[in-house]
Amino acid sequence: MKLQQLRYISEVAKHSLNVSATAQSLYTSQPGISKQIRMLEDELGVEVFERSGKHLVRITPAGEAILKTADEILRKCESIKQVAQEFSDERK
Repeated sequence: MKLQQLRYISEVAKHSLNVSATAQSLYTSQPGISKQIRMLEDELGVEVFERSGKHLVRITPAGEAILKTADEILRKCESIKQVAQEFSDERK
């Protein structure tokens, strides 16, 4: 599991399950996002998103719980960056 994968699922959820819009906002490719989401789902053994063909149609119940935790982890990562920035500024 990678932070980037958690970031991708979080952003896809925020973009109303539109992977193309997510890719554009993250300056990356739609196939790359789709591949990373699939790899995460394979690793976890559950689907985060329900699909109809190639389209994401809704967040699964497991996905809801995973997204909640993923968002908490991503917020904690931002907190770590802020702490590091504060200490970096003190040294200057």
